[in-house]
Amino acid sequence: MRDRILVNLAVRNLRRHAVRSVLAMVGIVIGVLAIASLGILGASLSALVGGLVSDVSDTIIVTPHVAVSSGDPFDPRNILASRLSDRDVALIEKAAGQNRVIPMFRTAERLVVGDTSGYVTVYALHPDDIPFLLDAEAGRYPASASPGVMVGSLLAEDLDLSVGSRIGFANESVRVTGIAAERGMGIDINPDYAVIVTDARYPGEDPGMVVVKVGDPADIGEVKAAIDAQVNRRKEKVDVLDSREVLELYYETMDAISLFLLGIGAVSLFVASVSILNVMVISVTERTREIGLMRSIGAERRRVLVMFLFEALVLGVLGSIAGGVLSALVGYYASAAASGLLGGFVAPGGAAATGPAVAGYIAFGMVFGIAASLVAGLYPAWKAAQLNPIEALRYE
Repeated sequence: MRDRILVNLAVRNLRRHAVRSVLAMVGIVIGVLAIASLGILGASLSALVGGLVSDVSDTIIVTPHVAVSSGDPFDPRNILASRLSDRDVALIEKAAGQNRVIPMFRTAERLVVGDTSGYVTVYALHPDDIPFLLDAEAGRYPASASPGVMVGSLLAEDLDLSVGSRIGFANESVRVTGIAAERGMGIDINPDYAVIVTDARYPGEDPGMVVVKVGDPADIGEVKAAIDAQVNRRKEKVDVLDSREVLELYYETMDAISLFLLGIGAVSLFVASVSILNVMVISVTERTREIGLMRSIGAERRRVLVMFLFEALVLGVLGSIAGGVLSALVGYYASAAASGLLGGFVAPGGAAATGPAVAGYIAFGMVFGIAASLVAGLYPAWKAAQLNPIEALRYE
């Protein structure tokens, strides 16, 4: 009964100063919204890109060590001009054993479709290797005997291409024989906005990259070490990268981004807590005589403390509920926007953060908001409980 009275008194005081209470509550709403929605956004980005890394967990990439090339090692032109010799490829095949080794030449060519023209990435592979890396959405794979090309699904969609379309490619007219299924960005190739041809189109060109597909992902470390030891025996000629390293770097980066986003939300909530502290201190000062009257008719210090903590709790609960609801909406639309912006750079079918992850961030934000409100109300409540009844009644 007494607790119900204290709750009624707390609610009555908040209603009496509705504008001030709402403004203090808005701070909690913003803080909870920032923590939860930014957390959901970070989890969504992680989920969207995470599928990509898991899809290439069996992949090793071997590229020329740029430092061995002449000129500036940080010049992109030197990077593209770097090549692997036939001997390098043979050593890689020897070290890889029974695992699939796919040499690849990469360049850029001018593409003309109607009135649209520009440069596009080109991947040239042996005809037998193309089906191993890519699925065909429509049509067929390019063959050595045919001048036709395969185009990425997003490139075909943007340029309204279909099987049988004729395009201007490398200063000649060729036919689109197939469209590659959407694959998303990978550590090996990014075919969705590219053109795929056979290596017969570039005779005599050495590969600029070798992709090694490991049959058992558990052996990826052993195969990588064997390639490194075999090719870089005397000097560092190639860089060997496996998907585990990409995975580790990816998670480290996403953890840092998530912590940064949560930190922004925490700062917002801290500012909101200061606002509640200020409102509560003003409330204690304005109600000094009321507190003195309560104490003089027998109210215990603990009851006064609880009453003011109830006020802080009400602000925190209402603000956190409103912030949680808004977080679900803002987080959803932010995730959808991120998915749209990353279209073509993430694995197809990549989903945003799952239900449990979303609920977890919203719950975390709400609990944090309520806790911050209670902490902010502790000092004003303690100050009110410590007032001397006689001095409080004399307060003007």
